[in-house]
Amino acid sequence: MPLAPDELAAFVADGVITKRGFVAAELIDRAAALVTDWYHTDMDQSRLVDYTQRTFAPEFGDHKDLLALFTRSGAADLVHELVGNFSPITTTQIQIRVPEAELQQVQPAKAMHVDGVACPHLDPAELRTFSLLVGVVLSGISDPTGGALRYVPGGHLRMAEWFRSEWALGITDQVPPHIDAEDGRPFLGQPGDVLFMHHLVPHAVGQNSSPTPRLMAYFRVSHVDHASRRLEALRDPWLDFPALTSRIR
Repeated sequence: MPLAPDELAAFVADGVITKRGFVAAELIDRAAALVTDWYHTDMDQSRLVDYTQRTFAPEFGDHKDLLALFTRSGAADLVHELVGNFSPITTTQIQIRVPEAELQQVQPAKAMHVDGVACPHLDPAELRTFSLLVGVVLSGISDPTGGALRYVPGGHLRMAEWFRSEWALGITDQVPPHIDAEDGRPFLGQPGDVLFMHHLVPHAVGQNSSPTPRLMAYFRVSHVDHASRRLEALRDPWLDFPALTSRIR
């Protein structure tokens, strides 16, 4: 089913669309079982920082049961509505917020940031940006203190202005101070819910004080021309969204 006019309007204003119960239960069950089994049998807590900065279960990044969350759920069709032609999705990023009670060390929190810009583990002059983040909930989260992702609605427009007027390659600040000071809106949901979030929407993740791990699968979508115009896409939030041009300009 195509995106409704109010959903497109919300994406323009907030940079976010949430589709509840969007992914079929059988797809969620297979993916969640794969990640949960890895969590209990193969996770190496000595690699917690690396997992958190990049991906958990890295050996399963191209597993068919994880990729199916994007390719077989209908998510790809909605992405095409927003982005138009996009590069093939070949990997899944798994993010787990481990319950504090199970940790042998502190899991790093993620301060307000935009992915791929001035990341602590990257050279400040290196960009690993994309167009759209698609997040699929694999385990329910009803409490913001359970490691919920927190995002700033409308932050994509404010970040684009900052990138145009104040920011330059090599600056190590990930967001301007007025955005860094915000708590953000927690993304809560149940397995099968999907978050479609503009790449420029700043977001953060805190500790998980709940008794259960929070599991999310993410897909980073790039317009086919994104790699050749990363800087321009930081400054123009609609460059990678040609289908929305008539709504904005």
